[in-house]
Amino acid sequence: MTQALLPTETIFETERLRLRTLNASDAVFFLRLVNEPSFIKNIRDKGIRTIADAENAIQTAHRDVQEQLGFSLYLVERKEDRQAIGLCGLVQRDELPGIDIGYAYLPEFGRKGYAYEANQGLLKYAKQVLSMQELLAIVSPHNLPSSQLLEKLGFQFESNFQLAAGDTVKLYRCTL
Repeated sequence: MTQALLPTETIFETERLRLRTLNASDAVFFLRLVNEPSFIKNIRDKGIRTIADAENAIQTAHRDVQEQLGFSLYLVERKEDRQAIGLCGLVQRDELPGIDIGYAYLPEFGRKGYAYEANQGLLKYAKQVLSMQELLAIVSPHNLPSSQLLEKLGFQFESNFQLAAGDTVKLYRCTL
């Protein structure tokens, strides 16, 4: 069952990018992203295999969370052509002692500065609009590019952290 196409809301823009809420029309992009080998390796396999699964995840894990918490993961699109390139936003995980940032990009958009630009905008948004004072980030120990990005953004490694699922991740913290 295809969900209604709720309007999207632009959350913020950077020089090249627009971050906005997702809706059912983003399901094809979302399905591809969460099934990329790099996503599965560095984040996890979410078990999303169909357009209907993607639409449901967009509604429950993004739109409903945005409505409840006032933040979520956002679609990152290039302003020049409205091409969806990734996700970036804020996540509240029960097992972490604070709000963390999350991001993932399609492989062909890596190494172009998009993740840095979007996350810089996100840090500014979290501080100025949401009045947050700090953010956390978690990264798989083998994901050196993501660790380097976090450090470039001003995050500092705090400790190795055991998630409830049993995975050990590197925990970073940034004062805004």
